[in-house]
Amino acid sequence: MTEKTIVENVNHPGHTERVDSAKYYAIRNLMLQALPKGPPGMTAAQIKQALLPNVPQDLFPEGKALGWWAKTVQLDLEAKGLVQRAATRPLTFFGTE
Repeated sequence: MTEKTIVENVNHPGHTERVDSAKYYAIRNLMLQALPKGPPGMTAAQIKQALLPNVPQDLFPEGKALGWWAKTVQLDLEAKGLVQRAATRPLTFFGTE
């Protein structure tokens, strides 16, 4: 049985999900390193491209499911106040710390 981490979703306050901890923290750490501190930030596509070269292949062979994990972590970090979205089109995201 794999260890689980509870994640939040900024778009659904109070709703949580349990996800694989190793995958969550791998993406979380890479995302927090990749995101600029402050606007204009990066689009979701740019975030995924920034993560891809450094993503652990044992957890994400050939980047499999990386898009889903990047979105899940981004929404959780927004809910926790570690990532903010700018009111741009397309949406951009940046770190707060």
